[in-house]
Amino acid sequence: MEITAKMVKELRDKTGAGMMDCKKALKDSDGDIERAADILREQGLSKVAKKSNRIAAEGIVESYVHNNRIGVLIEVNSETDFVAKNEDFKEFVRDMAMQVAATNPKYVTREEVSQEELDHERAVLKEQALNEGKPEHIVEKMVEGRLEKFYQEIVLLDQPYIKDGDVTVNELLTNLVAKIGEKISIRRFCRYEVGEGMEKRTEDFAEEVAKQMQ
Repeated sequence: MEITAKMVKELRDKTGAGMMDCKKALKDSDGDIERAADILREQGLSKVAKKSNRIAAEGIVESYVHNNRIGVLIEVNSETDFVAKNEDFKEFVRDMAMQVAATNPKYVTREEVSQEELDHERAVLKEQALNEGKPEHIVEKMVEGRLEKFYQEIVLLDQPYIKDGDVTVNELLTNLVAKIGEKISIRRFCRYEVGEGMEKRTEDFAEEVAKQMQ
């Protein structure tokens, strides 16, 4: 099947991939745009894995303040200063600052959660399951399932993306790496909330921030 320039352009617009990559994917898929997009995505994700050991020491620090009540500083790294100036990269960093403001995670990755904290959470979840009258032989499976929810609450990369709950922050990051072609990593963040730790009325800041992101 002949691969036309129009087909290549359509695939490029759909995926953001390079012209030659699009042309090859179209040849491999016999001109099927959707299948070609899948091929590019598969290839992109495999390239992401190769980038995981590369050093990302450039990047930017972004700040976000919500109604003078919540403040966030977040550092996101890239391999080059050129990518740090990329609009997609900058938008991602801005969104991550707002994500942290809205969801209040404690860690960037699962690896940062201490074994002591995990053991404590497992013990609490196991006791909950037993108190619910669940049989012993399924309690452990229930605990592991509920631990996933625990991770989603406290680990930034495991959280559902606030603009699209069907996508996790890690999936969003992986797709950005595939699109840009460089290793990108969220290094650290700091979140402040007025009156944090003090007794005060509860406000749904997450809902307020989410509305601003739409």
